[in-house]
This record gives sequence, C-alpha cells and structure tokens, in this order.
Amino acid sequence: MKFTVTRSDITEAVSNVQRAVSSKTSIPALECILLTAADGKLELCAYDLELGMTTVIPAQVEEPGKAALTAKIFSDIVRKTPNETVTVTVDDKNIASIDSGNSHFSIIGSPAAEFPELPKLTDATGLELPSNVLKGMIRQTLFAVAESDAKPIHQGSLFHLEGGILDLVSVDGYRLAKRSEQVDFKEDFSFVVPGKTLGEILRLLKDTDDVVQISAGRRHILFTIDNYTVISSLLEGEFLNYKAAIPADSKTEVIVKTREMIESVERVSLLITDRLKSPVRCQFADNEINLLCAAAMGRASDQLEAEISGESVEIGFNNRYLLDALRNTECDEVKIQLGGPLSPMKIVPKDGDSFLFLVLPVRLKND
Repeated sequence: MKFTVTRSDITEAVSNVQRAVSSKTSIPALECILLTAADGKLELCAYDLELGMTTVIPAQVEEPGKAALTAKIFSDIVRKTPNETVTVTVDDKNIASIDSGNSHFSIIGSPAAEFPELPKLTDATGLELPSNVLKGMIRQTLFAVAESDAKPIHQGSLFHLEGGILDLVSVDGYRLAKRSEQVDFKEDFSFVVPGKTLGEILRLLKDTDDVVQISAGRRHILFTIDNYTVISSLLEGEFLNYKAAIPADSKTEVIVKTREMIESVERVSLLITDRLKSPVRCQFADNEINLLCAAAMGRASDQLEAEISGESVEIGFNNRYLLDALRNTECDEVKIQLGGPLSPMKIVPKDGDSFLFLVLPVRLKND
C-alpha cells in the first residue's frame, strides 16, 4: 500500500478518529487506526468495541491496500511532519514508512485482518436533525449524565420521540436535564446513547444547519456528520420515568437574571472545598434571593434582586449542581419554580419550554 495525503487533512482526521481508539486493551489491533487506500481516497477507522468512528479524506493512491497502525505513534508523527504532504508506504510485513520532506519514519503495524469489523445496524429507524439543533440539545443535557455505574442506563442520555417532540434527557440521581425540540417525524421511539458517545458527537458537530443523519437500530446507533460516521452500542435497561419525576405544580415562582445568580452562587461558593462540602442556603422572599454558606473556613452571604411570587421558602443546594444547571440554561433570564424546602428546584426558560432542569435540594441543618 502506498498513498500521499496533505498534512492538514490527515492530522485532522487522525486526531478525531483517534478518540474511538481503545486506551486499555490486550488486543493490539484495538490500539490501531485502520487505513484503507483505494480510488483516490483514504478511509480511517477506529473502534474500541463500543464506539467506532470512520472518515474519508482525498488521497493520491499509488498502491491500494489496508494497514493497521498504532494510533498514538501515527498521530504524533503526522502532527509533527515538516512538509505539506505525507507519503505512507506499507510493505507485506506491515512495516510502514512515513515520509514528509526530510523526515523519515519506519514503524511496525498490525495485520489489517486482525482489526475488528464494525457492527451492522438491524431494523434501523432514521431521523434527521440540523447540526446546530443536535449540538445544542447535547450540550444542554450532557452535564447531568451519571458518572457512577450504580445504574448503568443512566450513564447515557435518553432520546425519546413522541408526538413529533424529541426529548433528550439525562439524569444522575441528584439532578435531571431535559431539552425538547419539535421534529418532522411521525413515529414514536426511545433509545439511550452512552454519554461518552455523545461527548465525541458534540466535538464533531458544527454551529450550522447542515443535516445530521441518525439511524437507530436495536442495539446500535449510527450518526453521519459531514464526512464522519460514528457508530455506538446503545445502553440497555429501564431509564427513569422522567415525566413522573417532574413536579406538576409549584408554590413559589422566581424570575431572575441568570448571570447575576451564577455570579452570586460563585461568590458564596468560595468557602466550599471538595474535602469540606457545605450546601448553599437559598432564601426566596420579598423579591430578593439571599444566599448563605456556612463552612469550616467561615461564612459567606450574598443577595440579589428577583421577581418572586407565591410563598417564601428557604432551601439548600449542592453549589456545583446548582451552577451546572444555571450555566447550561444559555439564556439571559430564567424561571425558577419551587414546591417547598424538600421539593426539587425546577429551572425553565422565562418563556417557552425548550429546556427543563431539576436540582434536588439538600436537607439543611438548623444553625
């Protein structure tokens, strides 16, 4: 096999595809990127048995063929090459020569036949979304995906399509994030995509209205984004009944400027450390929000104005969970709905229902 590509094309392709390479494996082929050169194109593929990514770049192919090269070494080499073009030659013994200008490397590859085959989709359901819409939906919900494997299904986000409304939902036991979008699709379906996969999808998505194709099968999902395809296993299990978890009514309603509340919470959080966690005490009354924190280091308080209707309430929150929710609203003003000191805080847009965040309260001790 022998081909020549431009350095910028190969560098970008390798750096993206490399993220689907297995980092801990006893199978050498899974540490590789599979290169397939033919018909003026070079296809790059990586697969860790759960997540697979492929892309195609233009290439001047002198000898078609396949080779599997160790991802980290190959990536480091192409990124540092001095010339604008890179020529790769692989012989029958899987020895790859990489030449660029005055730079010459020789590395040992793995047999292409040992590289695992990507899974095939069965009974796939297709859906199309603009890139910027999908990017916004993932960005606003990914933060609430569970990190713990106590309930593996919650290590992913639920895609739930019903009545032409697509909900993307993440939950980790302490908070919930839901982003909704109207779509032109009549069927109803649900599937759960691993958070790791969505993190990689987010990197590939652009802020344009280019169409992203999503094909969901029984066990796998395929995303087609520009010249990249990403295939992933789906998570199996019973996802939280998120509609039942959302409080139906509230006793207190607050309209507040998002940036002002973020900065206020950040100030009282300065006394909180990872080792010595303390809740942020929030008092909602008389068109004011009073924030207090009593920690081992000392005490802090802050105050900001808000439009408050309904009952006065005092409630405590984990500062990080509260900040995550506020930062991901991505709007100037939000509506906060409270059902009492032990009910979850509900954060929604001032107008509309494009997102909904729930943050569970922390039980406060009396000082």
